[in-house]
Amino acid sequence: MSDFELLLREETPQVLSALVRHYGHFDLAEEAVQEALLAAAQQWPSEGVPDNPRGWLIRVGSRRLTDLLRSESARRRREENAANLAAPEEFVASAPDVDDLAGRDDTLTLLFLCCHPAVSAASQIALTLRAVGGLTTAQIAAAFLVPEATMAQRISRAKRSIKQAGSTFEMPPEAERDARMGAVLHVLYLIFNEGYTASSGTSLHSAELTTEAIRLVRGVRRLLPDDGEVQGLLALMLLTDARRPARTDADGALVPLAEQDRSKWNKSMIVEGEALVTDALSRTQLGPYQVQAAIAAVHGTAERSEDTDWPQIVALYQVLEQISDNPMVTLNHAVAVAMATGPKEGLAVLEPLDSDNRITEHHRLEAVRAHLLEMSGDLDGARASYLQAARRTTSIPERNYLQSKADHLTP
Repeated sequence: MSDFELLLREETPQVLSALVRHYGHFDLAEEAVQEALLAAAQQWPSEGVPDNPRGWLIRVGSRRLTDLLRSESARRRREENAANLAAPEEFVASAPDVDDLAGRDDTLTLLFLCCHPAVSAASQIALTLRAVGGLTTAQIAAAFLVPEATMAQRISRAKRSIKQAGSTFEMPPEAERDARMGAVLHVLYLIFNEGYTASSGTSLHSAELTTEAIRLVRGVRRLLPDDGEVQGLLALMLLTDARRPARTDADGALVPLAEQDRSKWNKSMIVEGEALVTDALSRTQLGPYQVQAAIAAVHGTAERSEDTDWPQIVALYQVLEQISDNPMVTLNHAVAVAMATGPKEGLAVLEPLDSDNRITEHHRLEAVRAHLLEMSGDLDGARASYLQAARRTTSIPERNYLQSKADHLTP
C-alpha cells in the first residue's frame, strides 16, 4: 500500500465521523466521503497533498453532501427508504467549521455503527471496509471475488438496516458495549481470516485484507490501550500473518505449516506479536483472542517444526475450549493432541464433531481427519477423506493441495 493510499484510508473514518456528527444521515455522508476520496485520488497526485488533508476532505465531502441533500435523486432516495430527513436548508445555512469537526477521533463509534446487530455479518464486513477502511466498493468486491453490483447492494442493505433500526451516531449504552465490542473484534477477525485464507478463488490469500485488518485493529488499540482482547487480536494477526510469505511456493501452491521455510517468516512481526500477547496475558482478563495468540506464539518461536511444544499447545487449546464454544477450536485441538500423543488420540477428540452441524459439511473437518488417518497408517481412509475435503472446498489452492495428497496415496 502506498503512503498516499495509506493516508486516505487513515483519514476516511475521521472525515466520515465529522460529516455524520455535523449533518447526520450516515448513508448519504458515507457516499459523500467516497466521492471526496475519489476527488483526492484524482487531484492530489498532480497538485500535491494539501497541508491539511483531513480539512480538504471534509470540505469536499461537505459540499457533496449538501448537493445530495438538495438533489431530486436524494429526495427520491429519502422517499423510497421512508426516511425522515430534515429540510436541506437546515444543513446549508451554515458551513461546518473544519477545525471543530476534525478535532475528534470517532473511529470506535463508527465501528460500533458499522457492526450494528441489525446488520448481517457479511454486510458488517463490507460496510466496515468501506466506511472505516476507506476501500472502494470495487476493491472490496475484488477482495471477496463477487461482482461489484453485488457488493454495492450489500453495502446499501447495511446502511438501510442501520437507518431502519433508528441508530444514531453515538457510543452504544454501557450495558451493550461489551457485546457490541465483541462484534467489532469478530468482524475485524473475519476480515483478516478471509485475507489469510481466501474462502474461494485462485489465490490462497489477499494481502490487502490482512494488511487492512491489522491496520484497523492497531487503530482500535490506540483508542483502547488497556483492552486485553484488542491487544490479543492484534498479536494473533501479527503472529499469523508473519507466516504468510512461506505459505505458498513459487507457483502459488499451498505449503503446510510443517513444511514451510521458516527463514521466510517475518521475524519482526513475530517479536512484536509475542511481546503483545505476553503483556496482555500478564495484566488483563483472559480472553479467546489472547489464548489463540499464545498458541500462534508457540508456533512462531519454534525454530523448526519438530521443535514445536505440542503439549503446551494442547494445554492452551483446552483452556480455549473452556471459554469459546467453537468447533474450529476442537478441530485444531485434535491436531495438537495427535502431534503430542498420537493420531488415534487425535481422532478421538475429532469424533464429537461428526454430529456438530456447524462443521459437518466444512472441508476442514475431512482434511484434518485425512491427515490423522494418514498418520495412523489408514491410507485408504485418508485418501477418501482427502478427496471429500477437496470436493467441499471452494479455494482452488486448497483443492489442488488436497487432491495432490489423495493422489499421493493412490495405490
